[in-house]
Amino acid sequence: MYKRLSAVLFPIVTLLLIGALVWGYQENQEKNSVLIKAENQYQRAFHNLSYHMDRLHSELGNTLAVSSTSNAMHRKGLINVWRLTSEAQNEINQLPLSMLPFNKTEDFLSRISNFSYQTSMRNLDKEPLSKEEMKNLKTLYKNSADITKDLQAVQSKVIANRLRWMDVESAMASEEKAMDNTIIDGFKTVDKRVGEYPELNWGPAVSSIYDKRSVKKLSGTPVSKEEIKHKAIKFADAGQHATVHVTENGKGTDWESYTATVKSKHHPAVVSMDFTKKGGLLIGYHDNREIGKKSVTIEQARAKADQFLIKKGFKDMTPVTADQYGNMGNLTYVSKQDGVLIYPEKLTVRVGLDNGEVTGFQASDFAYEHKGKRQLPKPKMEMAAVRKKLNPEFKETYSRKALIKDDTGKEVLCYEFGGNINGSRYRLYMDASDGSEKIVQELKTSDHQTAVE
Repeated sequence: MYKRLSAVLFPIVTLLLIGALVWGYQENQEKNSVLIKAENQYQRAFHNLSYHMDRLHSELGNTLAVSSTSNAMHRKGLINVWRLTSEAQNEINQLPLSMLPFNKTEDFLSRISNFSYQTSMRNLDKEPLSKEEMKNLKTLYKNSADITKDLQAVQSKVIANRLRWMDVESAMASEEKAMDNTIIDGFKTVDKRVGEYPELNWGPAVSSIYDKRSVKKLSGTPVSKEEIKHKAIKFADAGQHATVHVTENGKGTDWESYTATVKSKHHPAVVSMDFTKKGGLLIGYHDNREIGKKSVTIEQARAKADQFLIKKGFKDMTPVTADQYGNMGNLTYVSKQDGVLIYPEKLTVRVGLDNGEVTGFQASDFAYEHKGKRQLPKPKMEMAAVRKKLNPEFKETYSRKALIKDDTGKEVLCYEFGGNINGSRYRLYMDASDGSEKIVQELKTSDHQTAVE
């Protein structure tokens, strides 16, 4: 009987063993295929990075080689510099460098990209490259030569020694502190060199992009937890018997703030608020009540949001967009002064469409940008003259004055035109000084009509 059982089981076990070997071989082949594909991608990105850095160095040299009055060539050269730095940034993102300190080089390339883009986009005939900008280009030309030389040295070692990027990924993933790897050491050398470069004067257009919003820029003096407690009770209309808990956030940093949670008898849901430590400005409000089924329109909710803002001290605010998602609505408001919408001073209000009551809002932009009574610039062109510059097919539905921030972070007085073209709705912001387009914005289908006129 044992022999009979063995005769039956032996071929079965043999088939299972063969199947396991075949499966293991296929799995190993697939794994190797994935590894080879990843290695090829890493190698391609690295060699392209070295190539584009070399091209970037050459393009900076070409831009410097022409006459200081060759504005058309300067524009062409700067556009190419922007394109090449964008390519280099993209290739860095494809390499397994997330655990490797390479942030100085990435920041350096980012600043070159923004500098070249912002400079090439302006009218160089009216505002040619300044002496400071030419000096920057010469410095960038020299620095890019050093970076290219270091990368090419790493590239030569990679080719000569057939180094693999998969080993780099394994080395960085290892918990061992000592990482002896030619590629890793090479990139560390590049980043160290970049970190030693003196800071350039990139100009206000580029500096504004990296200008971190900090509480240090706020006016007013630091407030205490007790003061925040009183502010929270007052804003929530909670009464003196409410339970309030205040916590301090980001102590010792540029982002110091307070979070206050309030619970009262007449409003059982917890209400939370965020305040800046300096000045005690409210930057966020959230009512944690449960939202029921939708029963009010966005127009009714907007009316209640208007009343809420006036009651809470946010006067002269105008809604500019209104979105609704299920039983929730979001309305964006901006300040209004002398008939001009002040877009930098904006806040977003969230409402529950079960009863139209405000359930929260975000006012950090308003807190940091509100400057009281502004000295608004006067338009150099009439609206009728600027309107003539619109696309003839653009069907205007409304127009108004607006103060916006352009791509460089500079505040510009514009004429805002809303309308339709090609089956979509748009807002066009035209510079009130020369009629040029500053921003073209397509409105989402969810944006409600009553909020934009």
